[in-house]
Amino acid sequence: MYYIGYDIGSSSIKVALVNAKNNQEVAVLSEPKNEMSIKAVQSGWAEQDPEMWWKHLCVATKRIISNAKIDSKEILAIGISYQMHGLVVVDKDKRSLRDAIIWCDSRAVSIGEKAASDVGETKYGIHLLNAPGNFTASKLKWVKENEPELYDKIDHYMLPGDFIASKLTDEVVTSKNGLSEGMLWDYKENKVADWLLTYYGIDTSLTPALVDNFQDQGCVTNEAAALTGLPKGIPIRYRAGDQPNNALALNILNPGEVAATGGTSGVLFAVSDKVNFKEYSRVNHFAHVNYTESKPVVGTLLCVNGAGIQYSWLKRITQAENFNEMNEWASKIPIGSEGLINLPFGNGVERMLNNKTPGAHLSNLNLNIHEKGHLCRAALEGIAFSFTYGMEIMQQDSLTIKIIRAGNDNLFRSSIFSSTVSSLIGQPIQIYNTTGAIGAARAAGIENNSIEDYSQSIAMIDQVAEVVPEKNKSLYFEAYQNWKEQLKKH
Repeated sequence: MYYIGYDIGSSSIKVALVNAKNNQEVAVLSEPKNEMSIKAVQSGWAEQDPEMWWKHLCVATKRIISNAKIDSKEILAIGISYQMHGLVVVDKDKRSLRDAIIWCDSRAVSIGEKAASDVGETKYGIHLLNAPGNFTASKLKWVKENEPELYDKIDHYMLPGDFIASKLTDEVVTSKNGLSEGMLWDYKENKVADWLLTYYGIDTSLTPALVDNFQDQGCVTNEAAALTGLPKGIPIRYRAGDQPNNALALNILNPGEVAATGGTSGVLFAVSDKVNFKEYSRVNHFAHVNYTESKPVVGTLLCVNGAGIQYSWLKRITQAENFNEMNEWASKIPIGSEGLINLPFGNGVERMLNNKTPGAHLSNLNLNIHEKGHLCRAALEGIAFSFTYGMEIMQQDSLTIKIIRAGNDNLFRSSIFSSTVSSLIGQPIQIYNTTGAIGAARAAGIENNSIEDYSQSIAMIDQVAEVVPEKNKSLYFEAYQNWKEQLKKH
């Protein structure tokens, strides 16, 4: 018997099958072969057709069932992970009315900033644990202001994962976890933040009904079964944004634990049982997958937009065959890249820099010394320094760090990157070989109140390495201080 998990990203749809008895991976694949396109009609905009996600999910599901040579009737339940902060709007027939405004779209920054000013930190800090920001609620306000005729046709707004779930089940529901990602959950009142919707002039009836995680959230319809190859009637039993889900996949569920992700963007997700914070803009606080009113487990998320995307850009520029070749070039260069300093912030607005857009920079370039190896090392160090800078912001907010786990992705495969981060923060980093789709599939098997059993069952399945701090850290700290001084100039 099996569980199936989906990870609805902006680049591809990942799908995984796991064995229901032992949580072991059976198969993982992604669709399409090339990255999905992102529409950017104007600078700072980013949109995708949600029907494109559904089309690729249907193809991927049939393909993984065929490749794994299993009987689809042995699939018991579904878990869904999805790109956070997006906005999908549908009419009364559950048809999408426009392209989804996705996570990296920054058109609503000014709307969120004005809301923060009008509402005041005393209100949003206690109730939302965040400034309104450039999140789902603000994006919906943008639609109301700029597309009023379309807004009048909206029956419900959704997060991306809610839309995929509705295609599978023909039911429109969401979760408090999802609403918290959109600045739509009131932690103090333990209900939808209708007051923020009212402030934005948005009809509060547009909010879908709520379901809890780790319970049945609707069952696959005849139509969805025919399109995907899934068995009719199996339940969706879990949904979460990609970063809380990545934390679950890395077994980050308890206060003091931190998940690190080094993909296109870099993310730190630190778990605590706090419901009061001092920092509401540079970092954000979301209900974790195991959040309940009686046990409020909150994940503090810090995002570095300019992370792996810069290393990918450098791979194209240097025409390296792969990242391993780049890592080999970088390994021949001493710590500090012989003075070459890289600021990796070239992927839009950086929340941890107070929504500034400093761009990517190379400083102190010496044409007589620096070669492609220096570029690679400086890029890895610059991204690692950004992670460290973010960790310092978290610690200033009184977050405790006991353990860090990271996925075995491109950045953390680099010993330079992982050693730099570990040495600067003074903590070992456990490297796990897992994915968000696998985490979502496993979560589909978690029944109410069994999260502790789940945690214990996967504790040693996925760990593949541990990076420990270097004994001599002085060169790392010297290079980091130089980097921070350069950052101040931008």
